[in-house]
Amino acid sequence: MSKAFASQADLQDKKITFEQLSPHCWAYTAEGDPNSGVIIGEKFIMVSDATATPAMAQDLIKRIREVSDKPIKYVLLTHYHAVRVLGASAYAAEGATEVIASRGTHELIVERGAEDMQSEMERFPRLFRGADSVPGLTWPTMVIGDGTPGRQGSLTVDLGGVKVEIWHPGQGHTRGDTIAWVEAEKVLFSGDLVEYEAGVYTGDAQLEEWPATLEALRALNAEYIVPGRGEAMKGNANVNKALDYTKRWVTTLFQAGKEAVAANMDLKAAMAHTRKSMDPVFGHVFIYEHCLPFDVSRAYDEAKGIKNPRIWTAERDKEMWAALQA
Repeated sequence: MSKAFASQADLQDKKITFEQLSPHCWAYTAEGDPNSGVIIGEKFIMVSDATATPAMAQDLIKRIREVSDKPIKYVLLTHYHAVRVLGASAYAAEGATEVIASRGTHELIVERGAEDMQSEMERFPRLFRGADSVPGLTWPTMVIGDGTPGRQGSLTVDLGGVKVEIWHPGQGHTRGDTIAWVEAEKVLFSGDLVEYEAGVYTGDAQLEEWPATLEALRALNAEYIVPGRGEAMKGNANVNKALDYTKRWVTTLFQAGKEAVAANMDLKAAMAHTRKSMDPVFGHVFIYEHCLPFDVSRAYDEAKGIKNPRIWTAERDKEMWAALQA
């Protein structure tokens, strides 16, 4: 019997936590659902990852308004995935005038944003409640950098009493991943470059480059991290624990993909081979069974030399699922 497609059977709400990490930084987390970050200055507020729909964004806005009445001027897109960006229009009524993204993220929205929107809505309907409130694709008003990794292409935003540095540290979860770094308070908002005790989705990843990008983040010596999924981590040792968790997932997955290609396995055999090394370590975590078929497909492709991930459409999703999760 086939498993329910992606997360269509995941209908149970998660407990949401809105937690202050430092004088200006907050984490909005939900037991393995996608996280958002909030930075509250004396003049303005920035939200990192906007939620999946304007309707879903209202809960985050409500919690922000319990602690600050300042304009939510900036919305940061850490990457292009629909579940992170399609709620951005909700913040216009709260003062948002700037939507920030990297050059790579903008290019990915152009290249595959529409397909990703349809694909993700069908994969995870609970996260896309109020989908009819989405006006369309989210487009950045500020595009930073030229696609080259590193702080030389960074943007610094002064929210009043706190400065936020935003840049593309390297490829990983996507080729356009973007972080927010509050250096004075040692708080890192990583987006899906880092996860903890949750599935690491790699369907659009650059697996070969991802470990080096994680090491670039480690070099910041953060004391707090808001990962893409999982609890906010406090203390440098725990930040490193999240980095190590993500690195182990990525390297174990990609190694299995390379072994499968070297042995001339087909994709279904590659899935079975990957499970041998992934299931014992990660099989218990949230959305593992959702992520794994997409992850194996990408690892298999990249091991075969396909560097630009193939576009996921709703049709491709279901064909792959039927082949691998039967």
